[in-house]
Amino acid sequence: MNAVRACALAFYGTSFASALCAGGVLAADGIDVRRGVDTMVFGSCVPALVAENKSSETVDYLQVDLAITLANGQERTVELQSAYREGVLYPIPPGATATLKQPLDLSRSLDAGCADITVRRVLRTICETAGKPCASAVQVQP
Repeated sequence: MNAVRACALAFYGTSFASALCAGGVLAADGIDVRRGVDTMVFGSCVPALVAENKSSETVDYLQVDLAITLANGQERTVELQSAYREGVLYPIPPGATATLKQPLDLSRSLDAGCADITVRRVLRTICETAGKPCASAVQVQP
């Protein structure tokens, strides 16, 4: 909250607050999710995302649902998860990163190559810690 106040002051001409905002103070809290390395499995692209936990809470489960548009105009939904929803959790502690993967044994493959993906759009994000929604914001750049 102090970072938000400092950045608000920056817009009113306080040079100290401007320096804080330029230094990335706002990015110090939350969960950042960015595009990971896509792989080909049995002739089909398997997208991935990488989550970086910049918050002070341990994330027990993280899921990002993507709408994938293919070159032929078809759209598919892909769920990328930090762990199996009903299985063993792989917590993401503060300061750690984790790869969000598509559970291939529970979902339909894209049936397309990675080069055929033209658009990626976030449909839904689920973040849980201690059985409750995460208090930290999740920022996704697919």
